Amino acid sequence: MNGQALAAPATLCGVSTSKVLVVEDTQEIRTVIEMALTDARFDVRSAGDGDTALELVRQWDPEVVLLDLNIPGPDGLEVCRRLRQFSTAYVLMLTARADEVDKLVGLSAGADDYLTKPFSPRELVARVHTVLRRPRIPAARDSRRVVGPVEVDLDARSVEVNGNHVATTKIEFELLAAITENTRQVRTRDQLRRRAWGEEWLADDHAVDVHVSNLRRKLVAAGAPRDFIATVRGVGYRVNQEVR
Repeated sequence: MNGQALAAPATLCGVSTSKVLVVEDTQEIRTVIEMALTDARFDVRSAGDGDTALELVRQWDPEVVLLDLNIPGPDGLEVCRRLRQFSTAYVLMLTARADEVDKLVGLSAGADDYLTKPFSPRELVARVHTVLRRPRIPAARDSRRVVGPVEVDLDARSVEVNGNHVATTKIEFELLAAITENTRQVRTRDQLRRRAWGEEWLADDHAVDVHVSNLRRKLVAAGAPRDFIATVRGVGYRVNQEVR
């Protein structure tokens, strides 16, 4: 492997901190990010290539992965796709390419957020804090929610279709939980944004649509009807009333 895990885990007075993996092939940028996150009391490790990144995600199980798009070996998009098969870490894509196509491609790969270079260390740290503060579903008396062939377990944060497990990202799970919470109610894109990303992240309608599209594809592949999640044009999404 070309990359190395450069930083040992940071600990503060024996208190465990949120673990952040920095995946960036440019040494100078990587060092700046590491220092900013360590100063903000995160437990930080880093990698300079895709293979090392995937190995660290498996072994270290970080809460957040800061993932540069243009890294050696498997690039950022491929790393994101692969880690989504076994990890529920938040993924923040870092790139110098700011056009909308790249943003949507990154979200399609399973990224939760997108930060375009150049960015300040303060902005990066704030974005990580925002991701980690995303609202979670409150415990319910019965954690299992069954809607047609789809079962959502709020405590286990798992999804099944006709007994078949569906691997969802954290964002996809939050969206599905919101949409199935009240099957008679339409969830607007703004409501879904706030539920999945929190108040402070300025996602647009494209981000919501891309994640819902990914979620639909996974549900259909597991056996759900193609129209299980219905689009209400110009408003948002709801459960198809014919499958309740």
